[in-house]
Amino acid sequence: MKIVLQKAKNASVAVDGSVVGKIAEGYVLLVGITHEDTEEQADQLANKLVKLRIWEDEDEKMNHSIIDHGGDILSISQFTLYANAKKGNRPSFTDAARPDVAEPLWHYFNNKLTSLGMTVETGVFGAMMDVSLTNIGPTTIILEA
Repeated sequence: MKIVLQKAKNASVAVDGSVVGKIAEGYVLLVGITHEDTEEQADQLANKLVKLRIWEDEDEKMNHSIIDHGGDILSISQFTLYANAKKGNRPSFTDAARPDVAEPLWHYFNNKLTSLGMTVETGVFGAMMDVSLTNIGPTTIILEA
């Protein structure tokens, strides 16, 4: 599993011009899943993500987690995180898990975040989506299992 996490002042995702997920301040997650990924890895990443101290305290040091700070999560499935562009000019996506594997694990991951106290909005798995966000910092972190 690979996650690109961005701190956001606000974010939304639309499908066919209709907003399907929206948050105020929090995290936007682009979530890529490969063939070998497991629920155990999803659990580890979810636990890491909610405890990650990247929100500023009163001294402007990154000492607070999203749980401490408050905020929501917008989770977007993103198979292109497993693109391989080493050969030629057209990326290969064979490292990305098939939809029948990736979609249930993505839902499992989102449900795990919810069980950890987070409010989670999502895009639509497999859809062409328009994602908008205002990045804070900018702060962008890549997490991998």
